[in-house]
Amino acid sequence: MSTSTSPWSSVRGALMVCGVTSDAGKTTLVAGLCRLLDRAGVRVAPFKAQNMSLNSVVTRSGHEISRAQDFQAFAAGVDAEVAMNPVLVKPTTDRSSQLVVLGRPVDVLSAAEYHQRQPELFRSCSTRSPTCGPVTTWWCSKVRGA
Repeated sequence: MSTSTSPWSSVRGALMVCGVTSDAGKTTLVAGLCRLLDRAGVRVAPFKAQNMSLNSVVTRSGHEISRAQDFQAFAAGVDAEVAMNPVLVKPTTDRSSQLVVLGRPVDVLSAAEYHQRQPELFRSCSTRSPTCGPVTTWWCSKVRGA
């Protein structure tokens, strides 16, 4: 089907996928939606401002992001970018985590220290979107929430 006649051809904006628990299937659902929309001709990209995970990958540009956003980018037919996951929190002990901001490790923090830095981290996320450009670069972004 041509994208000009597809009901998806005018899709714009974002879709947030939320779940009330971890392991609810949000990552898989978003990957499926990314694939569906990509096949329908919609330029789509995943985005999760912050992810807590030990599973990470290095993008082509040499930045570290969550494996989940890499998987979703693959499903969307696009290269994974650091803007898809600007803040990655990697647990190091039961009381601290490594903080990765814009694909680079910046610190190891306790939960209290992390919460103190949230305004700074929010600024890092709110100025980013996939391709590090305006959100309108992509027709539809998937936002995951835990």
